[in-house]
Amino acid sequence: MFEERLRGWDGEELVTRYDESTSTWLFIGVHSTVLGPAMGGARMKPYPTPDDAVRDVLRLSGAMSMKQAAAGMPYGGGKAVLAVPSVPDPGSKERTEIIARYADLVESLHGTYVTAADMNTGPADMDAIAERTTYVLGRSLDNGGAGDPGEGTAIGVFHAIRASCRHAFGTDDLTERSVLVQGAGSVGHRLIEELLEAGAHVLAADVDPARVAPTGAEPVDADAVLTTPCDVLAPCATGAVFSEATIPTLVCRAIAGAANNQLATPEDAVRLAARNILYAPDYVANAGGVIWLAGYETLGWDDAHMRERLAGIEQTLDKIFATAAVEGIPTAAAADRLALARMAAGRDG
Repeated sequence: MFEERLRGWDGEELVTRYDESTSTWLFIGVHSTVLGPAMGGARMKPYPTPDDAVRDVLRLSGAMSMKQAAAGMPYGGGKAVLAVPSVPDPGSKERTEIIARYADLVESLHGTYVTAADMNTGPADMDAIAERTTYVLGRSLDNGGAGDPGEGTAIGVFHAIRASCRHAFGTDDLTERSVLVQGAGSVGHRLIEELLEAGAHVLAADVDPARVAPTGAEPVDADAVLTTPCDVLAPCATGAVFSEATIPTLVCRAIAGAANNQLATPEDAVRLAARNILYAPDYVANAGGVIWLAGYETLGWDDAHMRERLAGIEQTLDKIFATAAVEGIPTAAAADRLALARMAAGRDG
């Protein structure tokens, strides 16, 4: 299966290591270095088979190339998967060993790939990685890093919502809008704060209702998210939210959120357009995290410039929405066209 997946992959390099002592497969997918070193997070989770982990790393690394290009960052796309039997506890001997092996694998690539945090990894793991390699972003604030990029992601999604409202309703005044945030975790609760400050009517749902209560948003049952009327739906939890089965149930005019891979299939972009639901492509709307890490840790931006670049997500979406409207194509296709054009320009340059 590995061979079949690699034959159909348009990336540059898949690096593989098996750590026998922890029964962990380590995969790093370097999809593109056209615009700069491949950068992406390290996802730690169990997989049914190593082949499932390979499928994930190839898919995710390609999505990171599109995200970096659409955001105009000097990085390419990469991703790592640490396929563990079970997620070890922070500070445990097993986790320390896995992170050390992974750090050494990153170092062996000599800067082709720069790692950051992702599912089940965080600033503490990045601090440990930084003891063995310099090719890491997302260290804790105490160790000179930018910390959790969730704030940057949330601010970026806030601007994506503004752009979506401008195109869907003719104004980006959020005092007239209702926004339903699905997921009140690291990104979701920060997004709720931004929306409330802007005067929006905010609804929120989470599989753990206790997360919603402190936010000040109007609670919604997690099972009723897709059928609750709202102006904008902001998915900030799991992926594959929108499918052939769920799209007919939606009662919103626009979608802009932080979740990755929101569409179950590429055809779902066409289904959303057919229902006149404006979709802010996920890798454009949620690019604030990579902007945050690169801007603060490698590009030397100050807070004012960071805010300016995060707000730039609005201008990127303006272009995407305009292209989609003029050419009669789904917004996802317009976003892909923009990202691929930037990558092609970098390749030609």
